[in-house]
Amino acid sequence: MSSATTSKPGFDVRYRTIDLVTITTLGVAFGVIFWGWGKLYEPLSGLAVFSFPPSSALLGGVWLTAGVVGGLIVRKPGAAFATEFIAAAVSSFIVGGTQWGWGVYASGFWQGLGAELIFLLFFYRRWGVLVAALAGAAAAAFEAVYEWTSYYSSWDMDYKLAHLGFFVVSGVVVAGLGGFALVKALARAGVLDAFPAGREQAVEV
Repeated sequence: MSSATTSKPGFDVRYRTIDLVTITTLGVAFGVIFWGWGKLYEPLSGLAVFSFPPSSALLGGVWLTAGVVGGLIVRKPGAAFATEFIAAAVSSFIVGGTQWGWGVYASGFWQGLGAELIFLLFFYRRWGVLVAALAGAAAAAFEAVYEWTSYYSSWDMDYKLAHLGFFVVSGVVVAGLGGFALVKALARAGVLDAFPAGREQAVEV
């Protein structure tokens, strides 16, 4: 699957049962991952390598991956947003929740919206690595701006812009490239045969 990969002219807005089940399953799975990563975030962000506060945004890409993966697999309007938001919600319901409380819902909203807008920009026709990277970058940018107002309002603009830059790098590498690689791996394993990503893998083979 290259950056020029297309599924077909136009796109089908009709959701199948398997699409809804997949979004929900991905949301729950990533929600558990989000929760676990949240528990690791504070000790990791306290390491000397992250002594420059904005650089801790390099750890944020994990939380952006659900929307990218959901969008790449289901390939229908709203799939990226729904997967990311469900994942955020699930992470808040697990025993102990997260240290950000209800803020995870806002994060899920902005992260999912960022990824969704990139897929919309390409009219839900292109699903390659470039689009995945852009989706990760947009999710990161939306989340970074949200965090400026919610968590880092006292930072000077140079810190905020550095935070944005680190976040976008993480979004591109972890959520974009990593999410694309995950979808390819799932397709090769045969678990996406009911989706275009799985059928494209079969053609490549």
